[in-house]
Amino acid sequence: MRVDRTFTNARLATMAGAAPYGALEAGAIAVRDGRIVWVGPTADAPDCDDTTDLEGRWVTPALVDCHTHLVFAGDRSGEFERRLNGESYEAIAKSGGGIAATVEAVRHSSAADLAAATLPRLDALIQEGLGTVEIKTGYGLNFKSELNMLKAIRSLGLVTGLRVQSTLLAAHAIPPEYSGRADDYIDEVCLPLIHEAAREGLADAVDAYCERIAFTPEQTRRVFSAAREAGLQIKLHADQFSDSGGASLAAEFGALSADHLEYTSESGIVDMSKAGTVAVILPGAYYMLGETQKPPIEALRKAGVPMALATDANPGSSPVLSLLTIANMGCTLFGLTVEEAIAGITREGARALGLQNEIGTIEVGKRCDLAVWDVDNLAQLIQWIGARPLHGRILSGDWG
Repeated sequence: MRVDRTFTNARLATMAGAAPYGALEAGAIAVRDGRIVWVGPTADAPDCDDTTDLEGRWVTPALVDCHTHLVFAGDRSGEFERRLNGESYEAIAKSGGGIAATVEAVRHSSAADLAAATLPRLDALIQEGLGTVEIKTGYGLNFKSELNMLKAIRSLGLVTGLRVQSTLLAAHAIPPEYSGRADDYIDEVCLPLIHEAAREGLADAVDAYCERIAFTPEQTRRVFSAAREAGLQIKLHADQFSDSGGASLAAEFGALSADHLEYTSESGIVDMSKAGTVAVILPGAYYMLGETQKPPIEALRKAGVPMALATDANPGSSPVLSLLTIANMGCTLFGLTVEEAIAGITREGARALGLQNEIGTIEVGKRCDLAVWDVDNLAQLIQWIGARPLHGRILSGDWG
């Protein structure tokens, strides 16, 4: 077998197979043209002149952050103080804060400005083993600024070497100039944007915020119908503050994921299970907003709904730039197991982006995106907050 390089003497958490973590002690990986062509015991590894001994370190798939709002401008730290003083997220949003505050700053920024401002935020995630990230728009809320955000997102993949998935979230909030005219905003901005983003190849998916402070199920359905017509994947912010039927709506359109889900009903969970829609759990927003309604983890688990974890990194409700901290929160706040948490930021995160055939597990045929860790056991990855145990990243078979 011809291979370009091998990585040997590793403790592989393949996240595939029946064994816990899909673990393989004293394992090895062979790579050709950036993809894994062999996985097995080090003693049986193919001969290769370019071999790296990983000295018994744990190796997982490179991490996947499948829900972020990393591209933005401006500062909303004042809202943090307001929430500490007792104001709710909804009250702040209705007073002109929240998403609307970021929109004003984004509209005064170029695509290059937005990309440059995002790089330090991405770097924080990279330092913890990130290989793939999804980034949403939704802070422009007009044709020009949403396209600028999409262009900034696309450029970040070229600059960083990460796999960057771009999601159009024009239906994030109703901009001030369309106050009281949400249907007009959808007709005049959201729907044309979907078709233009698809035409220019700037978006991989379309998302919407289906909630009482944003868009109704009927309005969201119109957005998703256009996305389907344009050939784009679908994701949904669902049931964060109320049961709006978002989970069932996501399932109706075969959405890759429904995200948040704190108020999702049993029927919504059943619909997600039938549709194969991933539940993306976002403990950062739950924590930062001081919420008390937890997502229905046990019901999702029993129904066999895959559960991903993501930072939801954004300047207001989840200013979090650490997937490992999010994994800890998933365990300590919501009762996930360590294995579920690691799967949530690898295998299931990939599934939530429709990339499960490319990344997320260490298997033959997958892209060789790996994270190498200086830990004694996998629980240490999740237990310690701020430890930064990454030894190094391997992207497409090369050290990153």
